[in-house]
Amino acid sequence: MHITEYPTTALMLAMLAMALASAFFSGAETAMMSLNRYRLRHLVKEGHRAPRMASTLLERPDRLLGVILIGNTFASAAAATLATVIGLDLFGDTGVAVAPVIVTLIFLVFSELAPKTAAAHNPERVAFFSVYLLTPLLQLLRPVVTAATALANLLVRPFVRSTDSAAAHLSLDELRTVLREGSLIPKRRQDMLISVVDLERVTVDHIMVPRNEIVGIDIDDDSPTIMAQLSSSQHTRLPVYKGNINNVIGIVHLRRIVRFLQPGTFTKAELLALTREPYFVPEGTPLHTQLFNFQKQKRRIALVVNEYGDVVGIVTLEDILEEIVGEFTTDFAANMPEIHAQSDGSYYIDGSAVLRDINRALGWQLPTDGPRTLNGVILERLEFIPESNLCVRLGDYLIETLQIQDNRIVNARVQRLGD
Repeated sequence: MHITEYPTTALMLAMLAMALASAFFSGAETAMMSLNRYRLRHLVKEGHRAPRMASTLLERPDRLLGVILIGNTFASAAAATLATVIGLDLFGDTGVAVAPVIVTLIFLVFSELAPKTAAAHNPERVAFFSVYLLTPLLQLLRPVVTAATALANLLVRPFVRSTDSAAAHLSLDELRTVLREGSLIPKRRQDMLISVVDLERVTVDHIMVPRNEIVGIDIDDDSPTIMAQLSSSQHTRLPVYKGNINNVIGIVHLRRIVRFLQPGTFTKAELLALTREPYFVPEGTPLHTQLFNFQKQKRRIALVVNEYGDVVGIVTLEDILEEIVGEFTTDFAANMPEIHAQSDGSYYIDGSAVLRDINRALGWQLPTDGPRTLNGVILERLEFIPESNLCVRLGDYLIETLQIQDNRIVNARVQRLGD
C-alpha cells in the first residue's frame, strides 16, 4: 500500500508521533549533557538505578549522541515526508510548497526549543526518565550507532585534541567556585570549606605574630622579672631567648613550670631544663604545608625565619585553625585595638595592622597578595616614603595618612567609598 493511500487523519497522527519522538530526543540530549557529573556520581554511589544507567551512557558520549541524533534525524525526515504528502492531499501543489515551511516552524518550537528549555531547567527528571528508553534503543541500534560514531570520530580526529583524565576533575579555582556558588550548605560551613581550600594561597607570613610583637622570656633578666612575666602571661607557650629573639634557646610550656612559680622555688636552671628545643620554619611556607608539618612534628608553635636565619615572627597551630574556622573571639573587631571607628563611617587604623585582620574585622577586601600590613600596602602603592601626610586611593578604599614617623606610616584614616 502506497503512503498516499493512507487516510489523511492517520498521516497526521503519524506526523504527530514523529514530532513527539523528536521532542523526546531533543529533550534527552539537553538533559543528559546538562547533568551535574559530581551529583550523578553521588547518586550512583547511593545505589539509584536511573543515575547508574545515565552514568553508563555518559561513559561513551559519542554513542549516546549517536543514538539520539539518529532517532531525531529519522523522526524529522519522516515528519517532513508525511507533511509533504498531507499538503499534497489537502492543497495540491501549493500544499507541497508550504508544508516544509509549516513543519519546520512546528518542529522548531514544539520539538526543539520547548523540550530543550524544559530539559535545561529539569535535567535530572528528564534524563532519568529518558535513560529507560535510550538504553534499550542503543542496544537495538548498536550496529548503526557504532558505524556512524566510528566514521564521525575518524572525521573529527584531526580537529580534536586528546584529553587526559585530569579534565574530568575540578581544579582548585573551580572547586572554589562550586563552594561559593553551587553549594547548598550553611554559610558558615561554606566559609570554612573555602578557607580550607584557600590555605594553599596563604603563607605563614600573613598570619604570624611579627617579631616586634613576640612575647618571650629573656633569660638574661633577673629572676623576679622572669617570674612576673610567667605569672601574668596570656600565652601558654613562650619562647625563651638570650639577649634577643634571634638567640632562641627553646620553648617553654607554662603548665610545666606552674610548680616553680611559688616564691623561693624558681631558678633559671630549672626553667632552662623545662624548655623544649625551638622549631623553625622558613618564611613563605604555605599554611596547608605548615599544618601538615605541625602534625608531623607534633608541634603547636614555630618561629618563622628569613633567608638570613633571623627570626621574623612566630606562628601557632591556633593561628592556622582560626584561618579555617574564624576567630575564637565573639567579636573580632572589638578585640582589635588597631582599629578605631569614626562617626563619619571611616576608621583610624594603625599602620602596623595586618590586612587580613582588617578584612576579617570590617568585611573589607583590601589586597592581601602583597605586603601584609597597612603601612606596607600604602608604601607599595606610593613607591616612595612620604615626607608629609597625603591621600591615596586603593581600589574602593580611600586612605589618608595621619602620622608618619621613622620612615613608616604610624596611623591612617581609611574609608570604603560608597559606604
